Amino acid sequence: MHKPLRSILALTLLAATGLAQAEDWQLAKQEDGIQVYTRAVAGSKYKAYRGVVQIKADPATIAKLQDDPVGSCKWIFRCQSLQVLKRQDNQAWTYMRIDMPWPVTARDVVLHITEQKTPDGGFTRTLEGQPDYRPAADGYVRVASFQGQWRVVPKNGGSEVTYEAQSEPGGSVPSWLANSFVVDAPLNTLKGLRQAAQR
Repeated sequence: MHKPLRSILALTLLAATGLAQAEDWQLAKQEDGIQVYTRAVAGSKYKAYRGVVQIKADPATIAKLQDDPVGSCKWIFRCQSLQVLKRQDNQAWTYMRIDMPWPVTARDVVLHITEQKTPDGGFTRTLEGQPDYRPAADGYVRVASFQGQWRVVPKNGGSEVTYEAQSEPGGSVPSWLANSFVVDAPLNTLKGLRQAAQR
């Protein structure tokens, strides 16, 4: 087989694989104008989640709410406390403690957040866990890995907000809690954000 043809076939297969992965999302819940999707992740027993909501506020308002650590902890699901460790240009490092139902030990996570403005006036914020950035606090289990993203797009005079993530929570988490968390986290976080933005 000619080399160019092999390259074209390889690219076609890669594109098809990417498309299949993109379509793997399954609607898990639809409530109060919020759609929550989940999908399995190869090599992990924890699903990824995606939540989508329309908010009657512009992207700048949503960015401002996200940039307030004390205020945003009030609407992020199970947030116990949140602080900004460092800001640099379009990047930030945050530390969050996450409450968990008994008997599961509370978690903490360090996130590296990178913001990119989009030409339409929206933005994306990529979230990446950095478990070795600082030691875990006493009484907390460090989240082993976290990948996520916020996408905020101007739409219909407001914004369409998409929040998706997948994490390895570290330690032991019962399957019932893991399965409920991937629905409850985006649903309640987006409800809280919408309520704060539309006040």
